[in-house]
Parts: sequence; structure tokens; C-alpha cells
Amino acid sequence: MSAIEQRPPLPPFTRETAIQKVRLAEDAWNTREPGRVALAYTPNSRWRNRSEFLSGRDAIVAFLTRKWARELEYRLIKELWAFDGNRIAVRFAYEWHDDSGNWFRSYGNENWLFDENGLMAERHASINDVPIAESERKYHWPQGRRPDDHPGLSDLGL
Repeated sequence: MSAIEQRPPLPPFTRETAIQKVRLAEDAWNTREPGRVALAYTPNSRWRNRSEFLSGRDAIVAFLTRKWARELEYRLIKELWAFDGNRIAVRFAYEWHDDSGNWFRSYGNENWLFDENGLMAERHASINDVPIAESERKYHWPQGRRPDDHPGLSDLGL
């Protein structure tokens, strides 16, 4: 496998590299670029997202394209929960609104399994959506990467 197909940091993860991997995933998802995000997963990556089951990069791109067409002004924060070897568990919350202007905060947990090249081979996500008033939003950075000085989930009391 060529270096271009690797996604450092590579397993086995330390606390520092697991935190780095989580932030890289958050940054990629905040681009809302399905093709770019899909490159972090193995070509045959398997997902469970809520009640939907996916396999492969093409399915991931199609899923994310649908997701971000519906979840407007999407902004995400991920936080490391646990790690061991080639596995990472995260908790996350993201804010978005629908095409009628109704705001939501979606909370969830993900379990990730990586191959030896740092590509995610499995992603299992459980997510709950909570309606919020626009005045309850906590994520106000411009679309894209969360600024380094923006509070994380724990700092925000989430």
C-alpha cells in the first residue's frame, strides 16, 4: 500500500494520537465534502449510522451527500471517549437546521475500528436529534474547521 493510502496517525494509538485522529475526523466532516471525507475510510468500510447500514466509499459519499443536503449549516464537535490499540470511541454533538429553519443539536457516540494504515474499516454511530431554539445554539464559528480556541464538548457542558 502506498503512503498516499495511509492516514496517520496509525494504530496502535496513544492518548495523544487518538486525540489527534479524532480532531482530524472532526475537521474533515466540518468541510462537508463527501468525497474528501470518504478517503479516510477503507474502500470497503462498513458503517452503521442510526438505522442505516452502508458498505464502501461510494455508499459513504452518497450518504454524506444526502445528509448535508438536509442538515444545513452543519457544525460538529467530536471528543475522545476511549481508545485501545486500533479502536477509538468518541462522543459528539453537531448543530444544524432543516430547510424550514428549525434548529437541532444531534448527540451521539461512535465506535471506530482502523486498519494498519490508519483508514477506518468500521464506524458504528448512534445519534439522537434534539430540537433547539436558534438562541440555544452554541456553535457560532464560520462554516469549516472549528477554531482552536473554540470550546470543546466538555467545556460547553455538553
